[in-house]
Amino acid sequence: MTVATRWRRAVAHLPAHTLNGLGVALGIGLVHALFAALAGGAALAPAGAGAICTSLGDLPDTPGRNARRLIGAALASVLAGLVVTVLDEQRAWLGLAVALIAALAMLVLAWGPRAGPVSFAPILAMVFAMAAPPGPVLERVGWNVAGSAVYLAWALGASALLVRRWRRLALVAALRAAADLLRARAGMLLAPHLDPSPAGGGAGPETLATWVAGEAALAERVQAARDLLFAAADDPTVRRETAILLHAIELRDLLLASRLDLDLFGRDALAEGVLRRLANVLRAIGDAVGTIADALLDGAPPDVPTIPTALDPEGSMPSDDPRRRVLPGLQRRVELLRSAVEAMARVAAGDEQPLPLTREQLQRFVGPQAWRLAAIRRQLVRSSPVLRHALRMGLALGAAYGLALAWPWHAHPHWLVLSVAVVLRGSLEQTLARRNQRVLGTVFGCVLMLALARTEAPLLLEAVFLVSAGVAHAYVNVRYWVTAAAATVMALLQAHLADPQAGFAIGERLVDTFVGALLGWSFSYVLPSWERHALPQTIARALGALVAYARAVLARDSERGVEQRLARRAAYDALGALAGSAQRGAVEPRRARVPLPAIAALLDHAQRLMAHLSSVRLTLARGDAALASASIEAALRETADAIDRTLRARAAVVGGSPDERALAEELPRDPATEDPVPWLERRLQLARHDAARVRMAADAALVRLADDRSPR
Repeated sequence: MTVATRWRRAVAHLPAHTLNGLGVALGIGLVHALFAALAGGAALAPAGAGAICTSLGDLPDTPGRNARRLIGAALASVLAGLVVTVLDEQRAWLGLAVALIAALAMLVLAWGPRAGPVSFAPILAMVFAMAAPPGPVLERVGWNVAGSAVYLAWALGASALLVRRWRRLALVAALRAAADLLRARAGMLLAPHLDPSPAGGGAGPETLATWVAGEAALAERVQAARDLLFAAADDPTVRRETAILLHAIELRDLLLASRLDLDLFGRDALAEGVLRRLANVLRAIGDAVGTIADALLDGAPPDVPTIPTALDPEGSMPSDDPRRRVLPGLQRRVELLRSAVEAMARVAAGDEQPLPLTREQLQRFVGPQAWRLAAIRRQLVRSSPVLRHALRMGLALGAAYGLALAWPWHAHPHWLVLSVAVVLRGSLEQTLARRNQRVLGTVFGCVLMLALARTEAPLLLEAVFLVSAGVAHAYVNVRYWVTAAAATVMALLQAHLADPQAGFAIGERLVDTFVGALLGWSFSYVLPSWERHALPQTIARALGALVAYARAVLARDSERGVEQRLARRAAYDALGALAGSAQRGAVEPRRARVPLPAIAALLDHAQRLMAHLSSVRLTLARGDAALASASIEAALRETADAIDRTLRARAAVVGGSPDERALAEELPRDPATEDPVPWLERRLQLARHDAARVRMAADAALVRLADDRSPR
């Protein structure tokens, strides 16, 4: 392999966040070079500040969605900078403005995570405005607007140029998340101390946390790929990439169904052999998905080896062992997994496959794009987590600014304000993570600055500043300590370039960071929004989503394919929100923690219910004539009604409905491949049973919440 080939391959394999950070650094560098050449040093600082604040909205996304964020970030930062510049000499009013701007900025989070960059832009603009040397207000604001405008033009052009690359990288990220989830499932099967079914009581907290984290990562990356691919104009490349993504989404559903019936095998030598082969198949499929992802980056056909799927190749199970009747169904699910990967590989190699949905139907899966004021109005209630976080942030930044002015040194009061702003997050879990990474990154950045302190080359320092801006942008949601280190270098260089005679205020930076981290952590307990407060609504949303998905699957209407997929996504999202709430609540004060055992049981049985429904969907999709009878139609309707009644009612009782172990000796005599009707009826019965288990776990969680709120 030649050096040029290696270089091209390395560039092709750059992850999206790195490529995005490189684009941001080039854009900010363009602004610096342009304004330094046109107007000299007086314009450089405000124009550069405008570009950096606007760059917060520059993400790997479609040009249209990027434009909304970029314009929002630019407008918010210009207005915040104007207010701070006007009040620069009136510190009491400036402290009040800092608190008010911070609160208003956090209200923007009512539009969800997509508004995160826009919400932070005015806070960063305040910091830059406080750091700027005195000067004419209109001149500083004018240069600030000009820098924002130039960067906006750069970012929109780069976004239009790179959108195809963003689509490919988003697809690759989704495939790699799917591969990781397959390998994680294989690891769970091979763990000697675990029951293969989490409902069997064997899955420990760490295993469940790993699985939930993998599910969350896959859901996030799949949605990012949907937003880019499903909204794209139709062409052969987009169709192929869309087909691959749809196969990856089906792969997730098939993997969920693969967990069923495993606890019927027990843990004897024969069962261990089946589970080991199943784990090896899942790992091989995961490796194959990873190979397809790498091939997409290289632009070459994937070389996917044949995946052996035989779970009992020697026929070692005795003919009278009832587990032999379970094997064909399990074997079929494994073969469907392999078929999905093989279809994915063929599409990646250039084959055309018809899409199951039209472009108009696909666009229904794209995340919301509107920025309606009604979303903010809905948050203007005392119980709103967004409003409480906004008030908390305003109080925290106002206190930070006042405290910074009372320091023995107050040359950089904005440093303490920024430290609090980046540490204080919407949940205690995120705040603790940011606190630790902020301190670590700042210490590392100060060490880097000690190495640069002896440098007297302005061009080198300017280059380091631009590289730091790109690195800080690229890693903010990947490894925040890297962002913190890069931001430290930026802040120290900015102060040094503004006043070279003052040296590098490394000691002040460290103290401000430590105090800011402590202050941000302390304010997490002011107007807190503990996860338990929103848990009843989160549980209700999850139960409603499960009912809707069950209705969509059991309706068996070929014309409702898109509604079924939408209902499935809503169910995944609702369970993901519940899992995220449990994960965040695990580090909250003991008196406020969510009932984790009940939530874990609820998640487990909910996933089992979805797995049963996926299995039913796959069975019905086979189109066997025996499954078209009136009795089957009646059974599907009765099951849908039973699940609806169970999940919507309180105090559900399982009653005499047997579990899977009780049905082990009552398995249908013929394999599902020969007579699917008894197996479908059994699956419907188990779905009703797990729906009751879901309701019982939800009731247990709600009762525990009510007990914890009652007076002692």
